[in-house]
Amino acid sequence: MEFGKIHNLDTVNFNLPPGAAFNGRIWAAVEPLPVSDRLKPAVFIGGPIWANKDYVGKVYPSHAREKDFLHYYTRQFNTIELNLTHYQIPTMGMIEKWKAEATEGFTYCPKFPQAISHERHLIAAEGLTEEFVNAVLSLEEFLGMTFLQLPPTFGPDKWPVLEAYLRSLPDELDVAVEFRHPDWFSKAQVWQQTLERLYGLHRHVVITDVAGRRDVLHMGLSSPVLTLRFIANESHPTDYTRADAWVQRLKTWFDKGLQKAYLFVHGGGDNDTAPELILYWTRELNKHCGLNLPEPVLQPKVVQGSLF
Repeated sequence: MEFGKIHNLDTVNFNLPPGAAFNGRIWAAVEPLPVSDRLKPAVFIGGPIWANKDYVGKVYPSHAREKDFLHYYTRQFNTIELNLTHYQIPTMGMIEKWKAEATEGFTYCPKFPQAISHERHLIAAEGLTEEFVNAVLSLEEFLGMTFLQLPPTFGPDKWPVLEAYLRSLPDELDVAVEFRHPDWFSKAQVWQQTLERLYGLHRHVVITDVAGRRDVLHMGLSSPVLTLRFIANESHPTDYTRADAWVQRLKTWFDKGLQKAYLFVHGGGDNDTAPELILYWTRELNKHCGLNLPEPVLQPKVVQGSLF
């Protein structure tokens, strides 16, 4: 079953929790500037997939072939949650193709291979890690945030393993950690300490907004960089009210000093409806946060026989 997926949404409290107490430390460390001197935050928004045939005639031209999907994706969105790397370390041929298809300002955000995170639990993974890191660093200016998804069995008692692993990674690699074991969040002191330790390591943290696991919506930051995985429910009305709440929270965080945001919007299911939701996010961010993000251009799909 997909992580955090539930079918009965009526029992879910979708309200955004307040920000974690440690966030105050982040805002205090950001040098305050007059509004007139502030740079606009860097915002990257996209989905988790480009290979979706449902996007043909809607996100991609009606004549698009599968081998060209990435080409058209990078011209509609400015980032992608690159889940493909969770299942295989990319070859240099793949890296070169990804670079060739990227547009200026586009960023790939690769997930660490599950062979490292889920099979070896970060132990005795030096060779695989070196291979993965060398590959993704070869993306150069097209590399955004990498994220390390910990398995649900990886609890706070394994912090020393995580710390050693994060210290072994090169400083130039931006890494956000996604925690899933409930014990990271069940005690406020444990989570506060975790954020403080990540802050000391100059590493980031993933926030996940998903219906069935509201504890991973921890609203904590360990840097002035947000990495958000927003899991929608196939265009349920709450997908849009939740997006509204996030836009207002982002406006507040931008005012406090949030410098960069990676927003990965999952439509749920096969992600057929993710583009419409990304367009909504983009419009609302531009409207309420004073941004100038390019909007994806979506064409209404023509249904065969609809004219008769």
